[in-house]
Amino acid sequence: MRVVAIIPARYDSSRFKGKPLADLCGRPMLWWVYHQVRKCKKIGEVWVATDHEAIRQVCGEYQIPCKLTSPQCPTSTQRVWEVAQSLPADLYVCVNGDEPLIDPQVIDQVVPSSLEGFFAANLMTPIHSPVEAVDETNIKVVAGEDGNALFFSRSPIPHPKASVDYSFYKHLGVLCYTPAALEFFSNTPRGPLEAVEDVNELRFLEHGKPLRMVPVEAESLSVDTPKDLEHVRGVLQKKLNRGEI
Repeated sequence: MRVVAIIPARYDSSRFKGKPLADLCGRPMLWWVYHQVRKCKKIGEVWVATDHEAIRQVCGEYQIPCKLTSPQCPTSTQRVWEVAQSLPADLYVCVNGDEPLIDPQVIDQVVPSSLEGFFAANLMTPIHSPVEAVDETNIKVVAGEDGNALFFSRSPIPHPKASVDYSFYKHLGVLCYTPAALEFFSNTPRGPLEAVEDVNELRFLEHGKPLRMVPVEAESLSVDTPKDLEHVRGVLQKKLNRGEI
């Protein structure tokens, strides 16, 4: 099974322009993401997909395989689909470019042992604090008994009206798709739930397609703002000092 990882890297982030090139301990953040994904045992190739020449040039300087995609790509999933047109594979793993400390062993868990036709999956990890639960940048998810997603929201779900005895989960920016799943996403219009929540994964649910949720224990430190960058820089420096990364 040929598994290719794609790291979408958009330059014009609404909250943090040029985020993939932000300095983290002497290297661009994108390098750290690539460095972690390269350690995955289940992934054969790793590529960056970007919409900006500056990112492509930096990838060249660090010898990171990169494909320039259309600046009109509305979502990271669409960017992966565009790359897939010239990079055949059995499975595509999408790793968000704002998770520089993501554990390679965690990423590997999204890759199934076998494939059959349409398949899409997403990692999810427990929420450990009320602050995480109410933070709209953390996309919350609930799954059914079959392990497939029931709903995603930026609000805390489910609402703890009758009990607080429940393990809340948020999604991680690690997903995988077969070519059939990517093609479905690309050819299907955005629905009202996806539009109001601004959560790409809802496109599958709104149209009756299964999205497997894989529970993992992971330290999720994504960079959405310059303030996040400062926090991650401190954590990364400590890990470097201890030889953990």
